[in-house]
Amino acid sequence: MSAFHEIRFPVSVSFRSTGGPERRTEVIELASGYEERNTPWQHARRRYDAGLGVRSLADIESVLAFYEARMGRLHGFRWKDFIDFRSCASVDTISAFDQTLGDGDGAKSVFQLSKTYETGSYAYQRIITKPVENSLQIAVAGAPAIEGTEYSVDYALGAVTFVPGSIPGVGQAVTAGFEFDVPVRFDTDILSISLETFQSGAILSIPVVEVR
Repeated sequence: MSAFHEIRFPVSVSFRSTGGPERRTEVIELASGYEERNTPWQHARRRYDAGLGVRSLADIESVLAFYEARMGRLHGFRWKDFIDFRSCASVDTISAFDQTLGDGDGAKSVFQLSKTYETGSYAYQRIITKPVENSLQIAVAGAPAIEGTEYSVDYALGAVTFVPGSIPGVGQAVTAGFEFDVPVRFDTDILSISLETFQSGAILSIPVVEVR
C-alpha cells in the first residue's frame, strides 16, 4: 500500500532542478472564432525534473538510495522548490503577518495554512500541507501566538489547531509566516543511470510530480 514518507529529497540535487506549476485548461474554439475556456482543476499541480542536479557520484548514490527507499513511484515524499518555498517574497524576511488564514468566530479552532498569489484585483489561494518544522510563526489579531502553549501544528497536513482558552475571538485575524515543502512522488518506474568516469556520472531525467 502506498504511503507518504515525511522526508525531503536531497536538496543539493533539487536546487538545480527545473519545473514549476502545471495547469489544465480545456479550450473550445467556436465556429465564430471565439473561445470558451474551462478548467477541471481548482489547484495547480507542480512537476519537476532533478536530472540536471546530479553532478557527482555522491549525488547519484544519494538519489539511488532515496529512490529505492521510496520504492519508485509507490511512496510520496517532500520536495523543496527553491523558487517558491516561503510565505513571503524571496527578498523579504518571514513574519507572522505574511499570510491571512481567516478570521476567528469564537468557536473555530482549526485553521489551514495557505499562500495567496495576487496580482491586481485577482488572487489565487494555494493550500499548504507540508510546512517546515521550526519555521512557523502565528499571530492572532496582531499578537504573536506560542506554539505548544496556544496552538499545535500538524506538520503532515498543514493544520493549525488552537487550544481551548486561546481560540481566536470574533473578527480576530489569524495570520502566519512559514517555509513549506511540496508533497511529491517519483513519476518514473525506471531510473536510468550512466557513469562517465569512476568519480562522476549522470541521471538524465528524475521526474517528480505533486500529489494531492
